[in-house]
Amino acid sequence: MIEVRDAKKWIQNGARRVEILKGITLTIPAGQFIAIVGASGSGKSTLLGLLAGLDTPSSGEIYLDGVPIHNLAETELAEVRGSKIGFVFQSYQLIATLTALENVLLPYELNLAGSGLVQARRLLDEVGLTERVDHYPVQLSGGEQQRVALARAFVVEPPIVMADEPTGNLDSANGKLVLDLLLERNKRAGTTLVLVTHDPEVASRADRKIVLRDGLIVEDRLLYSEPFSGSSKILVQNEEENG
Repeated sequence: MIEVRDAKKWIQNGARRVEILKGITLTIPAGQFIAIVGASGSGKSTLLGLLAGLDTPSSGEIYLDGVPIHNLAETELAEVRGSKIGFVFQSYQLIATLTALENVLLPYELNLAGSGLVQARRLLDEVGLTERVDHYPVQLSGGEQQRVALARAFVVEPPIVMADEPTGNLDSANGKLVLDLLLERNKRAGTTLVLVTHDPEVASRADRKIVLRDGLIVEDRLLYSEPFSGSSKILVQNEEENG
């Protein structure tokens, strides 16, 4: 589903080049739940942005369902994002002038033909917001806003959902609810889930954990080789083994 080949990202600051990602290679199969973890500044959010086509690598290749997104024009990238990726931000990123229902409908109206009204209402019901469809973001709690953001990410039924610290601004109860909703979508629909988190408890529920340090993968751990059967086979690839 996702393949990354020696992806690097740097920014030029005058004569100085600041390297953010120093060569990332990985493959994520369809239906897997990946947790990307690491200290602040390790490059995890930058990597997620590259995988989602929100940014382009300075060098290297990224394939999304066989599509080489690393060299697409912005209009083509937007088309891929609209059909293949649902993205959930830590800060919700809802449009303040739209109701909950209108926020959820927006990706459908931008990317698909026909009416998505039934789909949007069903998703808001699934995330427990049936009575809040006509409320604006300012009238919703943080947990409710994030659940609207989840419904928005799911509305076009993308094969991939990516989330950047989706529980970071929430209390423990709302954080657990949001994570449960993401996992339910992952298991029920076979959605590939790629999640950046600093929370070890959240990461422990993933099928696979990738640890970044200073722009490099230093650990790639398969927690559950057969998540549906409860297998606990562990595969560790770390920097010592890589030399």
